[in-house]
Amino acid sequence: MGVQPTTQRGMATRRRIIDAATRVVAERGAVAASLDEVGDRAAASRSQLYHYFDDKADLLRAVAEATNDVVLDGQRDLFAELGSWAGLTRWADELVALQERQGGRGGCPIANLVGQVGERDDGIRTVLASGFDRWEAAIRDGLASMIASGELRPDTDAAWLAASTLASLQGGLVLTQARRDPQALRRALDGALALIGSHRM
Repeated sequence: MGVQPTTQRGMATRRRIIDAATRVVAERGAVAASLDEVGDRAAASRSQLYHYFDDKADLLRAVAEATNDVVLDGQRDLFAELGSWAGLTRWADELVALQERQGGRGGCPIANLVGQVGERDDGIRTVLASGFDRWEAAIRDGLASMIASGELRPDTDAAWLAASTLASLQGGLVLTQARRDPQALRRALDGALALIGSHRM
């Protein structure tokens, strides 16, 4: 891995490069993204790029980590409310509303990167898988809280339901992206909620 900066200026430069690379990848795809364009957008020289990142794959790993954080941090407040049925439905509604605002475009940024580089670089795939693990854990923790509070039956398998919910969410996002139809995500999440709802007290 490249140098991890210890100064504020160095950290800001590295962050600027990652932000620029994330934008280039989103627009052109990971394979077509060039270090020259990243450098131009970040106002960073080639020597700076190679100071902070060993190569393009190293930079793409940083993009994958940043993508995980953006997707999950954007749901942090919603995750905090997943311990109730009202919070769970609000989370689902907000995800659908986001797709409606985007016109069904974009899909899941984490899944998009898996498709572009996951089969080419096992290290990047592992980083992206950890993002899904964190997402699933947030759902599982919310369901576990619902079990503890008595909203869900004591014999409810929170881990299984969380995995199923995330799978429904990802499938719904793929169909929404392909069809430009946010209702595909709505239907997928309604199915997940119905399954969870079947375990309510």
